[in-house]
Amino acid sequence: MLFFQHTKNYHLPFCSNEPKICFDNVKQILPMSAHPLLAATAALFSGIILSSCSLLPQSEPAPEVEKKPATVAKAEFVNPYPAGTYDHFKAQNYPGTTRTWKNDSLLAQANSSNTKVKIDISDQRGFLMVGDQVAMDYRVSTGRRDKHDTPTGQFRITEKIKDKRSNLYGSIYNAAGAKVKSNADSRKDKVPPGGKFEGAPMLYWMRLTNDGIGMHKGNVNSRYASHGCIRSHYGAVPTVFAKTRVGTTVSVQP
Repeated sequence: MLFFQHTKNYHLPFCSNEPKICFDNVKQILPMSAHPLLAATAALFSGIILSSCSLLPQSEPAPEVEKKPATVAKAEFVNPYPAGTYDHFKAQNYPGTTRTWKNDSLLAQANSSNTKVKIDISDQRGFLMVGDQVAMDYRVSTGRRDKHDTPTGQFRITEKIKDKRSNLYGSIYNAAGAKVKSNADSRKDKVPPGGKFEGAPMLYWMRLTNDGIGMHKGNVNSRYASHGCIRSHYGAVPTVFAKTRVGTTVSVQP
């Protein structure tokens, strides 16, 4: 904004924040041919205006606000299949789940004369089959890879013993009855004088080969963890044992 003050016949403009405009106006109002005193006065006022304008307090920039990353809501899985169906079971955390799926109506029809067993090493799953239908899908743990690989191919159950212990793997105890070695191999590890070797339990044993490979109850929490046998889930193997017989076909797939 411009303000004017009378100095004889001349008007001097003043401003608070536009020094360039004020100075230009002074030059236009007071030409070089004006009275020398008035010209000097105008120059003085112009200097004061420029100085005062430059000393005005400057506004500080607004502090930067730290930007937080946007939170993305995690989508909740909704199983699209009807509860209780095989598709529903396989749609979530499969094949990694340790749960067992049962077709109760088909299991009721299953017996030792119409069943077969399939083992999928890649998925670590076992299947009790009635014809081409899955009566039960359960977790297994097969042999350690590159060390105790479970053999693949077509087999038949040649022996069934409900309460069996391994004659190869187990624990060694001293004469006082204290365990001195776990996961012992009876072919390599010596038993101390007065001690004994106790084979690992292999409940619901179903033999497949002459060199000690078979299906039995065992820990299936870890994949590929056995010495070559097919460990089967504790909740499923009693049913497999009951619904099969010596001579039942077992297919072990890579």
